[in-house]
Amino acid sequence: MKKKGIIVTIFFGFILLSSTVMLTLPGFDPGADSPEVTITGTPADNFPDEQRAQFCGSSNAKSTNYVQEFSIPTLCTNPLGIVTDYDGNVWFAQTNTGKIAKFDPNTETFTEYENLLWPPGGRSMMWGIDYAPDGSIWYTDETYDSVWKFSTLNEKYDRLEYPSEGNSLPQKLRIEGSQIIINDFTGNKLTFLDPNQSSDNVNYLSIPSPVDDSVTADFAIDANDNVWFTNWLYQQGGVLVKFDQNGYLNSVANSGEKFLPLLDFIEIYELPMELLTPNGAVITDDGLLWLADTTSSSFFSFDPVTEKFVQYVTADPLLSTYGNQTGVVKTPISRPYWIESDDQGRIVFNEQTANNISVMDPRTESLVEYHVPSKNPNWGDCDPGTGMMLADCGVAQIFDFTVDGNKIWFTEWVENNIGVVDTSIPLPLEIQLESDSVLLGTDNSEEIDFVVSSQSQQGLLGVSLILSTANDFLSIDLDENSSETFQLGSDESRPVSVTIRASENAIPGTYKVLLGAQLSDVAISKYVTVTIE
Repeated sequence: MKKKGIIVTIFFGFILLSSTVMLTLPGFDPGADSPEVTITGTPADNFPDEQRAQFCGSSNAKSTNYVQEFSIPTLCTNPLGIVTDYDGNVWFAQTNTGKIAKFDPNTETFTEYENLLWPPGGRSMMWGIDYAPDGSIWYTDETYDSVWKFSTLNEKYDRLEYPSEGNSLPQKLRIEGSQIIINDFTGNKLTFLDPNQSSDNVNYLSIPSPVDDSVTADFAIDANDNVWFTNWLYQQGGVLVKFDQNGYLNSVANSGEKFLPLLDFIEIYELPMELLTPNGAVITDDGLLWLADTTSSSFFSFDPVTEKFVQYVTADPLLSTYGNQTGVVKTPISRPYWIESDDQGRIVFNEQTANNISVMDPRTESLVEYHVPSKNPNWGDCDPGTGMMLADCGVAQIFDFTVDGNKIWFTEWVENNIGVVDTSIPLPLEIQLESDSVLLGTDNSEEIDFVVSSQSQQGLLGVSLILSTANDFLSIDLDENSSETFQLGSDESRPVSVTIRASENAIPGTYKVLLGAQLSDVAISKYVTVTIE
C-alpha cells in the first residue's frame, strides 16, 4: 500500500478538535511491535485489535426526529463517497473493502458488490464519487492513483490509471456533460477526462494550478462553465482561481498544442486572511461562490461581481462531540468540510467535528444544524471518569454527503453507518429577530432583541442559546436578566436581549453574527449583519 498522502489524510481526515492532538493512519504506527490481529473473516482484519474500536465503530444505527441511520451489514467497511441515482437509490464507496455498495431506501436493504480487481487488504480514501446518465458510477482512489468506473447494469468494475507525477492525490470528482473533472489535491492540478472513452484508451487533460507548491482543493462550475477552485498552503493562506475552461480548451484545439500558458485563461483573487483551509466549494444559482473552511467554524460567500468575501459562522460544537476530559480543547471548532447546494437554493455542508449536517438558507439568512446521533469516543477527548456516557461522546467522521431533494444522505466513516437527514420535517423552534442588521462604530455597541418560540407539542424543550461570532473584535453579551439555558414549554416564547459590541481595534467591514437556540438534536439560528464603519 502506498504511503503517499498520509500527512494530508491525517490532517483532513483524522484531526481532533485541538491542533495539538494528532493521530496517525491505521496500520502506519512505526512504534508498534507486531500488534495482535484476531482473524474474523471481515474487513476488520485490516486493523490490529487495538485499533478496531477506533476505525470500525459500533455499527449501531441510531435516530433522532430528523436523522435516521442504517447499519452496513458488513463490519468495518469505512464508507466515504456517497451519491444517489435517478431512482433515489443510494450508492457509496467502502474505503476498507474497495467495494461499491447500494442502499435501497424503499426496502431499507444493502447490496455490496465484490470488486475482484481490489488487492487483498487494500485500503484507500475514496473522496470523489458521481453517477453518470449511462448508469455507471465513477469514483476516485487516492492510494492507488486510480479513477474507478462501476457499471450498475452489469455490476463490473473498471480501473483507470490516474496521471500522477510525484505526489498525486485524486480527490473530488464531478461528471459535467461529456467530461469528468477531478482535483488533484497534492498534485496541484485539475484533470479532465472523457468518460465515454474505453478504459484502454483514456486521454487526460491536466491543467496545472498557478500557485507552486500549494494544494488544489474542491472546485465549482458557474453558469458560463468557468471552473472555480482554491490553491492554498497550510496555515499560510492562498488564492481563489477562476479558470476559463471553454476559452482554454478551444484555444488548445485550434493551436494544436498540448498546453498553452495558463495565465492567459485565469483570474486570481486573494483569499481573506481568515480563510485558511477552503476545502468544499459550490456556486449557487445567484452566481455566489461558497467555500467551507476546515480549520475554523466558518464558511464564506464570494460575489464575483463585487469581488467581496463575507464570513459566516456556525454554532459551537456540543460538548459531547469532544468531551474535553483533559481540558486540552480551549476553543472547539466545527470544521465545515464539503459544501453543496440543493434545489431550493440552500447551502448544505458537513461540520466534521461538530457531528452535524447543516443547511443555510441565504434568502432568510437562517441556519439549521442537524446533530447526528452516532459518535465514536475514540475520536474525542472522552473518558468515563467524567461521568459522560462514552456512547454519546466523540464524532462519527461524517466525511461526505449528497443532496437528493429534501433528503441529505451521508456516510459515517468510523461508525460503519450511512444516514439521512429529512429537511422537510417541521422544526421545533422559531427564531424571530427584532432587527437583522446593526450599524456600529469602533468601540461601540448596540442592543438587539430576539425571541425563541416553541413550535413543538412534545412538552418541555431544553434550550441553550447560540451567540456566535467569528471575529475577536466583535463580542455578544447576554443581558444580565437573561439566562443562557432554559426550558421552553409547548407554544411558549422567550424574549432574549443581547449587546453586540465592536472593540476599539475593530476593522471596518461587513460581518455576520449568529443568534439562535440549540437543542440536543438540532440547532436553529439566524444571522445578524454587523456593519462597522
